[in-house]
Amino acid sequence: MPPTRARHVVLGFILGLTAVAYLDRVCIAIAAPAMQADLGLSDARMGYVFSAFTFAYALFELPGGWLADRFGPRLMLTRIVVWWSLLTAATGLSRGFLSLFLVRLLFGVGEAGAFPGTARAFAHWLPARERGRAFGLAVMSGVLTGAVTQPLVASLLRLISWRALFGSFGLVGIAWAAGFYLWFRDDPRRHRGVNEEELKLIGREPPRPRGAVPWKAMARSRTLLALCLMYMSAIYGWYFYLTWLPTYLMRARGFGMREVGWLAALPYLGLGAGVLGGGFLSDRLSRRWPARRARRLPGLAGPPLAACAVVGAVLTHDPVASILLFSAAAGLGALAVAPAWVVCLEIGGANAGVVSGAMNTFGNLGGALSPLVVGLWLQRGGSWDAPLLSLAGFYLLAALCWLAIDPERPISPA
Repeated sequence: MPPTRARHVVLGFILGLTAVAYLDRVCIAIAAPAMQADLGLSDARMGYVFSAFTFAYALFELPGGWLADRFGPRLMLTRIVVWWSLLTAATGLSRGFLSLFLVRLLFGVGEAGAFPGTARAFAHWLPARERGRAFGLAVMSGVLTGAVTQPLVASLLRLISWRALFGSFGLVGIAWAAGFYLWFRDDPRRHRGVNEEELKLIGREPPRPRGAVPWKAMARSRTLLALCLMYMSAIYGWYFYLTWLPTYLMRARGFGMREVGWLAALPYLGLGAGVLGGGFLSDRLSRRWPARRARRLPGLAGPPLAACAVVGAVLTHDPVASILLFSAAAGLGALAVAPAWVVCLEIGGANAGVVSGAMNTFGNLGGALSPLVVGLWLQRGGSWDAPLLSLAGFYLLAALCWLAIDPERPISPA
């Protein structure tokens, strides 16, 4: 009999997960001007609000990865999506800076572990040769949803308040969580929709008892340390597009709200193309080259070109050219993202959730730093140029880190 295709359903659920995640993350970027006017928030305080989610998300990412390894992705991903959906709705109940800051902080705590849980699900359900593409598709689903969210939110804000907007978006994740929990199983061998031929294709071995997490070996792993620094540098730029870009386009480039709703979506298209292209390229190269070369190439090539595009976007006097160059920078920098997640699976083994959680912790610390730097700089009367040029510096650092990343050296307590 031909193999069943239950693993494709798993991928579909994960695409839905990342889509809902970005729907709930990105809507605040377009709603920010209305929220600032309604709640009386300065640029610095809005920067703190943007960073509250990302900082909490970063701090709890490693525990979230450990929980995914310990209890499995079915329970943990369901819990995560229910939590963040409730906090999305609660964002609309905020009455001032303090309540909004606390809600976004708890939002980050709840969403932490989503991508390590995804990595754990892929490790269980997908053959190794399909994982790069799967990570690329998963992240692409999120950022393309972010692209659609920009004009959608801009249009909805002309019809309803930002408070009602957050409340309605919170319902989407609840529906996803119910469907996922009822259908998904941590072990494909226990799913009625998987036959023996698909199990052979997946290459899934029977679960073995997990030992203690090799914390010391992780701390000594040059590859993991380089991955953490690389991802922090790459996501530093990523979060500018998720937070301050719409405000930049209105204030520095003179676009109106309706135009911003569409133009701010362009970097998301770049991000989607970049993560998908990086995943496909690394999988294709891994069939011909050793993993060390195949996984490194997208990260060595994309970020330096992204740095050049950022410099061009800052220096040009043409507003349209600026947003196009930022979109190109987003895509080129994202080439390194999917290969990095695959390296976590390759070096992490049974502890892939913890390893990927460690990497994503540092990535989101970089993501928390980016909006904070912009907000504080603007509050002090500085121009946009300096914080934007810092994106180029971090892209160059990300490329250098790939020289120390070796997916052929797994982490073990030896």
